[in-house]
This record gives sequence, C-alpha cells and structure tokens, in this order.
Amino acid sequence: MNIGILGTKLGMTQIFDDSGLAIPVTIIKAGPCTVTQIKTVETDGYNSVQLGYLETQSKLLNKPELGHLQKTGSSPLKHLKEYRVDSVPNTAIGSIISISSFSIGDKIAVTGKTIGKGFAGTVKRHNFTRGPMTHGSKNHREPGSIGMGTTPGRVYPGKRMAGRLGGKQTTIKNLQVILINTENNLLVVKGAIPGKLGNLLSIKKSLNN
Repeated sequence: MNIGILGTKLGMTQIFDDSGLAIPVTIIKAGPCTVTQIKTVETDGYNSVQLGYLETQSKLLNKPELGHLQKTGSSPLKHLKEYRVDSVPNTAIGSIISISSFSIGDKIAVTGKTIGKGFAGTVKRHNFTRGPMTHGSKNHREPGSIGMGTTPGRVYPGKRMAGRLGGKQTTIKNLQVILINTENNLLVVKGAIPGKLGNLLSIKKSLNN
C-alpha cells in the first residue's frame, strides 16, 4: 500500500553536511491529512483512499463538498485527493496521515503544477534556434515554415509552435529526504520540486524504497 500525503511548498534554501558541502534543498509542509473516504472493489470497483488537507472556512466550500465531509465527520478541508491502492487499506475514516511514515534517506516522488509563464514563442518554449540578426535578415525569432504546400495541405497535429508555457502537472522522481521535522510537519528534500511558493504538492514514496 503506497498512500501519499499532501503538502505545500514553502521555499528553497541550502544546508551544509558534515563535510561542509552545500546541498540545495526544498522545504515542504506536508500534512497532517485526514482520511475522508475509503473505496473498495465491492462498493466502487477499485481500492483507494481519499485524503483531505488544509482546513478552511465552510463558506468557501459548496454544498456537495460540505455534505461529503460532514458525512465522514471531517472539518471543512480545502483539498481532496484520492490515492489508489492494491488491497483494502487497514486505515479508518477520520484517521490522520502524517510525515511519520517517511524516514531520512527515503526516495520520494513529488507531483505538482509547474510555474505558468504565459504565452511564449518557439525559441523559449521549444528551444528553437533563432535566425540571423544581421545582413538584412527579417527572420529573427519567427517559427519559419510549419508544413508542406498542396500536399498534404494542412499542418500535422502536434507541430511545435508558440503557445502557453508551463502551468502543467509534472512529477519529479527519486528525490531524497534530507531532514524531517515532525513537530512542524516539515520535509526537507534535496533538489527542486515543481511550482511556486505555496503550491499544492502530492508526495509519495518511490516504489524502489
């Protein structure tokens, strides 16, 4: 069973190990999360555990969300996420999931939404080469030809062109846990993780742990 935990990105810093080597790290406030629903093969066709994270005001939730949480006796929670599991979990509705399940040295996978950078051209978005900047060239950062002429008479799907850059869900795997602060629910992870400060994250242990 590999139930993850939800958290918030607090920022990056660096720490020094015993040999004086500087290690870039990201600090994550992870949990505590409340089990708000348990699904089984008999009732829903698959096994999963739904977690709720970050208490909020009830006026910020709609009636279906409030009713779902009140049915399980949970307080108003801002974020809900479901984790599929292989077998029926041995946890109960209302129980708390914290970072106590993680250990220093664990390899984790962190999922979050990357920083949105707005509309970008092909040079920035796809690392296209720019045209010559001198000798009368009028093609500096233009995309150039996007397809053939009469045949096929259309642009092939998937053509790399200008468009929205960033703002997509991505997962960074095999990040190492450097420090754990259970008192403040903090995970210190080596390296960078997706998103800006305050970004919602899903943290799971890597399967090769």
